[in-house]
Amino acid sequence: MRILLSGGTGLIGQALCRHWAAQGHELLVWSRTPARVAALCSGARGIARLDELDEAALPDAVVNLAGLPIADRPWSKARRAALWASRVELTQQLVDWMAAQPRRPKVLISGSAVGWYGDGGERLLDEDSAAGHADFGSELCVAWEQAAQRAEALGVRVVLVRTAPVLAPRGGMLARLLPPFKLGLGGRLGSGRQWMPWIHLDDEVGLIDFLFTHEACRGPYNACAPGAVRNAEFTQALARVLKRPALLPAPAFMLRLVFGEMSVLLLGGQHLAPRRVLDAGYTYRFPDLEPALADLLGRH
Repeated sequence: MRILLSGGTGLIGQALCRHWAAQGHELLVWSRTPARVAALCSGARGIARLDELDEAALPDAVVNLAGLPIADRPWSKARRAALWASRVELTQQLVDWMAAQPRRPKVLISGSAVGWYGDGGERLLDEDSAAGHADFGSELCVAWEQAAQRAEALGVRVVLVRTAPVLAPRGGMLARLLPPFKLGLGGRLGSGRQWMPWIHLDDEVGLIDFLFTHEACRGPYNACAPGAVRNAEFTQALARVLKRPALLPAPAFMLRLVFGEMSVLLLGGQHLAPRRVLDAGYTYRFPDLEPALADLLGRH
């Protein structure tokens, strides 16, 4: 099958390319740096513009993972505009291109994030829960999904993957946490009581592949592990796996002062259940946090 990916050079995209290349799929990656694609994405063909694809090269499936990192700098006016363009406007462009083709893909798997729910507090949330609208992150995810859902009118099966922070051996959230935690300088964020959804990279790839191959799957799916934890529990599990103390909490007022509105990503959270994922029959390789961390950090 021929698969077109946006965001294929990112953490999840590269892992998906490795997985699907091993299965023999033909991979196309829409990228701002197409010359780098083959080396980063298991030999995939890089394209700079969608109009490079003629009718003979149209994809059977599209996987839309593009988007600038949301948590690497404060949400200034310029940063908000860049985040919106890299998610919402790019997805609109992708769907508009699909609409203009003589043959449409069978499926669009489009990225989203658990930030769609906003700060859920203590409420247990699943895919049927209402969206949050209290912060820019949730507004961004809502608009991102709406842009992708337009493809349904084209006869395309649309799957929305609301991804939790991905735990990976290199890159992602762990790459930021490991330096202070290895020095014994880690600790909870604020009270540590906020819920902290997460997913192992292997399950992120496995779930996307499952949704890709199961034609009955459409709509939103929470890409998070069923083993929900609070921030303090995450902190202690990581410290145990590393055999280090975790005694230096980051006070909430300091995080709000440094990060502004973006501090909701650290001090808020979602008590999230992947109900539709489990109902569909996906089996997690790493449903619980500590075995997942041990696998990623080589501490079996």
